[in-house]
Amino acid sequence: MSETVFTKVDYDLGSLVKFISLGEIGLPDIQRPFVWKNFKVRNLFDSMYKGYPVGYLLFWQNGLAADSRSIGTDSKQKAPRLVVVDGQQRLTSLYAVVKGVPVIRENYESELIRVAFNPLEEKFEIADAAIMRDPAYISDISALWNNETDLFEVVDDYLKGLKASREVTDEDIKKVRKAITKLQGLLRFPFTALELASNISEEDVSEVFVRINSAGTSLNQADFILTLMSVFWDEGRADLERFCKEARKPSKSGPSSFNHFIEPSPDQLLRVSVGVAFKRARLRYVYSILRGKDLETETFSEEKRIEQFELLKEAQAKVLDLQHWHDFMNCVRQAGFRSGKMITSKNNLLFSYILYLIGKTEYKIEEYKLRKAISRWFFMSCVTSRFARSPESDMEFDLARFRDVKDGNQFIKILDHVCDITLTNDYWSVTLPNDMATSSSRSPSLFAYYASLVLIDAKVLFSKTRVSELLDPSIQGKRSLERHHLFPKGYLKNIGIKGTRDINQIANYALVEWGDNVRISDQPPSEYLPGLKSRFTYNELTRMYYWHALPGSWEHLHYRDFLEQRRELMAKVIAEGYKTLKSDAYTDTKIEDFDLDSLILSGESSAVEFKSTLRTNLHTGDKDPRMELAVLKTLAGFLNTNGGTLIIGVADDGESVGIDVDSFQNEDKMSLHLVNIVKSRMGPHAMTSIHPHFEDYNGSRIMVLKCDAATAPIFVNDNGTERFYIRTGPSTTELQPSQTQEYIKQRNY
Repeated sequence: MSETVFTKVDYDLGSLVKFISLGEIGLPDIQRPFVWKNFKVRNLFDSMYKGYPVGYLLFWQNGLAADSRSIGTDSKQKAPRLVVVDGQQRLTSLYAVVKGVPVIRENYESELIRVAFNPLEEKFEIADAAIMRDPAYISDISALWNNETDLFEVVDDYLKGLKASREVTDEDIKKVRKAITKLQGLLRFPFTALELASNISEEDVSEVFVRINSAGTSLNQADFILTLMSVFWDEGRADLERFCKEARKPSKSGPSSFNHFIEPSPDQLLRVSVGVAFKRARLRYVYSILRGKDLETETFSEEKRIEQFELLKEAQAKVLDLQHWHDFMNCVRQAGFRSGKMITSKNNLLFSYILYLIGKTEYKIEEYKLRKAISRWFFMSCVTSRFARSPESDMEFDLARFRDVKDGNQFIKILDHVCDITLTNDYWSVTLPNDMATSSSRSPSLFAYYASLVLIDAKVLFSKTRVSELLDPSIQGKRSLERHHLFPKGYLKNIGIKGTRDINQIANYALVEWGDNVRISDQPPSEYLPGLKSRFTYNELTRMYYWHALPGSWEHLHYRDFLEQRRELMAKVIAEGYKTLKSDAYTDTKIEDFDLDSLILSGESSAVEFKSTLRTNLHTGDKDPRMELAVLKTLAGFLNTNGGTLIIGVADDGESVGIDVDSFQNEDKMSLHLVNIVKSRMGPHAMTSIHPHFEDYNGSRIMVLKCDAATAPIFVNDNGTERFYIRTGPSTTELQPSQTQEYIKQRNY
């Protein structure tokens, strides 16, 4: 017969409650977040009353000597002999009701669980206002197990109240006495416990739990560790929970752990403490710390436990230091993040806090220098979802880098090195745009983009208000900022794009003020955009288009082309935002102000050309396709060379002609006509590098077409023949096919 790793021990309810009170059974103090619903507590007592089995308990024998002492102050009379592995919620329920003590809910609000009992119907209920007034119920069964309680008085008082409301027969009296006596006798209800041997490993304990647990769920490692912590260092866990409770609501009495990024749980902060103290990320290492187990000899030692606890206690003091905590939050803000809504993984934040504390308390790095390094790390880990797949393994790997670090400079170099090898040019140009091809509303790349808008001091789309202001949780209104579909849902459905994943692509979202979102409604962008653009100057619009990653003439693009191009532009904005974290200040070096008067005064050049009209022959006064072709040649020349500006409505000598001679109904119609001829004769991608707008010049309206250098060759369709043009000085030159091929090869688009 094989040797077992457990023994079977029988208890009754009264013994369990007694051993918990003495501390011999290491059930965490009752003042812990209790997750069972009240109806489950009621059902537990109902099952016991009816004599049904309520499951076994799983304990783990303490490996320390029987006379070992708890660390720190503790009201328990004995060191724990047994640690609860499975059955903690049942034992907490039983203890709370039998002893009549309150539990703490997950929101840290105190609650007394009152289970009511109807002796005539032998029925249990959770006491509410109606039941409290109903004489048919004993409103709180906890009174039955109070040492001061006289069972006969309970029965007499109950019958007295019942008789005042209804007729009570002799049979009723017998039934009531029998039911109440049976209920009080639940202290003799039998429980079976399986007690695991002290010398089996933590992994074996978890494996036993998985194999015998009827739900087939894994042992919650964090809860188990906190159970151990309550057993061996209760005041340490109490400090953790106090810190976590205060982090949930602003304090009116002084400094607190409250912040806008995270409402931490005790197990999360315990993980940080272990990382700081031992540069370890796997929670399983805490077992050894809490139980005094030597990893080399596999034996338990009181001295080892105290030694390891001292390191853990020192680290936890650093973790719970409010100055450290809030200084770290400044690192998160410096990375462009403004609230927990922008953070998709708490692991990123917690691990960054570990690194911050190591740098600050162990290597004494200057705050300014450390904050810059941690903000870069945090941004990198957020945008790449560094700890999303195997957080413990990945954190363990990263922490191993710092175990042999000698000084602060080496610490910073490692941080920067990891960032550099992660955020390569290929990441920005290939990986990140691909990551953004998603409709996930919690996409890390989307929030990294928002953080970048904060870092480059961008304004909200179509607004004078800065993104950072409207993302600030301390000043947000109920509906101040909304994510707007640039191509509205209703419009997309009308053109046959109906899938939620296609409609809600993150590249289709932009941050706008709530009022603008309402006004836009389901209009196509070509209809709602002109009115919104009219609020701003060209220079303001140029910056806005750059910040919000909008391709030129995006409102006329096919939706899927728009998404592809915007993802690439969004990735560039994120890269620009990250670069600000490596420098001391951000400047709009990529955005130059446009000065029309100076441009025209300087005359035509390799980068500037004037055209009197878009389609009208001034000699004949008629529409002439040759005029349009001349415009297209110039645009193609700019696109295929180094970019440039074409001004329509100005003669070669710089005199103002105006756009009225082209006889368009309005400027929108003129823009649409330009878009149509460019798309039909140069291809839809050409328009993304052309940025049209209108200006006043010498009393007339003119059209300005700013062109970027194209990322692919642009040909002009001339009656079925594709022609290729470049700029040579102040003129446009057509290349022959052989010259075109060589030019494209050398240009290396």
